[in-house]
Amino acid sequence: MIRRHPLLWVGAAIVFTVTLLALLASWIAPYDPNRIDVHAILLPPSSEHLCGTDTLGRDVFSRMLFGARVSLAVGLVAVSISIAIGILIGALAGFYGGRIDAALMRMTDMVLCFPTFFLILAVIAFLEPSIWNIMIVIGLTSWMGVARLVRAEFLSLRTREFVLAAISLGVSLPRLFLRYLLPNAMAPILVTAVLGIAGAVLIESGLSFLGLGVQPPDPSWGNILIEGKDNIELAWWLSLFPGLAILITVLGYNLLGEGLRDVLDPRQQP
Repeated sequence: MIRRHPLLWVGAAIVFTVTLLALLASWIAPYDPNRIDVHAILLPPSSEHLCGTDTLGRDVFSRMLFGARVSLAVGLVAVSISIAIGILIGALAGFYGGRIDAALMRMTDMVLCFPTFFLILAVIAFLEPSIWNIMIVIGLTSWMGVARLVRAEFLSLRTREFVLAAISLGVSLPRLFLRYLLPNAMAPILVTAVLGIAGAVLIESGLSFLGLGVQPPDPSWGNILIEGKDNIELAWWLSLFPGLAILITVLGYNLLGEGLRDVLDPRQQP
């Protein structure tokens, strides 16, 4: 299994490690992430400060551990919202077809016309920057791909014999959706959800880097990078370590998603 799907296991190991570090941040972090030490400003990496310190003397390693919580929380909540909306719209469009399908898909196409990141920027600009607003806005602007995917799956499934038999037996619509249709469409949805978490982590980091995401003094990988940008010649570690954290996390989720696609797609089986 490991030899046949190495990407799956490498991605799973990265995701598990990052998630474990985030969950245990309170016990692993050597310092309070918001503790200011004027005697330790911009210290390079050492045995005392593994990833150095920032412009206020705060330990970067501790801030990165707590920042992992923010990034993963945003990814999970935002993807949950987008998956729920996408499943609802895609299921209705794919099952009923006709005018309902045309109306829902034209609405989806209209939202797709707007670049997602700039749409998020426009919405965030009118809201108070907060972690919850970021989660909700990312979720509300990322459901279109899921909707199109679920629609295609339901269009295929609604003509299958087991679905037609369930309809002829008078199975209620909610039961038909939850027991017969949705479980058979979950494989591609799961892959999309895993890949969506990587995208949400990137968006949150980008918003925080622009000052529209998590607000100081709360730590996030994006707002650590802001200090790195302003002190790139004096404190390279402020750019290197959070950048690597984002890279490794996004890579892990992408590898996990690609591995799941290989495992769950019957066309990939020998």
